[in-house]
Amino acid sequence: MEEQHTPTPEGQAPEQSNDGSPTTNDLQFENRLDLSELQANIQNIRSQIGTVIVGQKEMIDMLIASLLAGGHSLIEGVPGVAKTISAKLLAKSLDVGFSRIQFTPDLMPSDILGTSVFNLKTTDFEFKKGPIFSNMILIDEINRAPAKTQAALFEVMEEQQITIDGNVFKLDAPFMVLATQNPIEQEGTYRLPEAQLDRFLFKIDVDYPKLDDEIEILTREHQLKGNEKTSTVSAFLTPKQLKTYQSLVTQVLIEAHLLKYIAEIIVSTRSNQFLYLGASPRASIAVLKASKAFAAMDGRDFVTPEDIKRAAIPVLHHRVIVTPEREMEGVTSKDIIKQIIETVEIPR
Repeated sequence: MEEQHTPTPEGQAPEQSNDGSPTTNDLQFENRLDLSELQANIQNIRSQIGTVIVGQKEMIDMLIASLLAGGHSLIEGVPGVAKTISAKLLAKSLDVGFSRIQFTPDLMPSDILGTSVFNLKTTDFEFKKGPIFSNMILIDEINRAPAKTQAALFEVMEEQQITIDGNVFKLDAPFMVLATQNPIEQEGTYRLPEAQLDRFLFKIDVDYPKLDDEIEILTREHQLKGNEKTSTVSAFLTPKQLKTYQSLVTQVLIEAHLLKYIAEIIVSTRSNQFLYLGASPRASIAVLKASKAFAAMDGRDFVTPEDIKRAAIPVLHHRVIVTPEREMEGVTSKDIIKQIIETVEIPR
């Protein structure tokens, strides 16, 4: 088996865990890439959002990783767990265009993309851009719109462009879709098409806060005394900086045996007897991008198996379908992906 060569300081051996292998947290290394500014600004985003949102650290990190990887995120949770406000706060910390779209059953594709309007003065049709023409798009209750409207997002989410009346309109970078949905309410909702789910880098499940966090939420709300809770968050990260950080993330090193590790996990989902539908090559690319983002957020310019394992579940669990028999038994896609990760040998 190939050995993973992890950077260590000159003349110093890395500290070892109980099994004799180096532990990532104890390693000292010198990066090829300068990630100090990226790390400082990421911590600034965390701090600003943390002044409003209590707990939910994993959700915030997933949103930041999605931003760095240039992907979209689907946030799922019951009402009132700060899904929408977290997305708004992330957008507010960036000096970019922001647009919010409330999905409803009567929403039409033209309400999102825009439409051609006849101009009486020029006797010609002019295209009026819809709310999708922005940098960060918050789609609230995305599962309330029918398939016809959902399909309008396919091209723009994958290619950052839309085609209307034979004309192609490119969207400005950065472009990111943050969508929320409620898993409990079924009336007036539509299941998202698999092709659309596949375009989300992450599906982030948001749970109820713990007791201490709930107490902190109440304490902060009491102390506000009617003041706007989001007023402490201000834009400080420019599109140029974000583009630079996204470029740095693509340059994060990943060794060949770790690429094989990702591929083995993905291929295992296609042959698993408990899964009706496995993950596509787009999913393996998504795991790669997310792993690099997590590494950069930790200040490393190289990917470790831990980064891949951290990325695997939020990247994969919405892209696979559990067989009806196992679903009736209460088995979830997360359970199966965890099992797959445990069975695939970790490169050393």
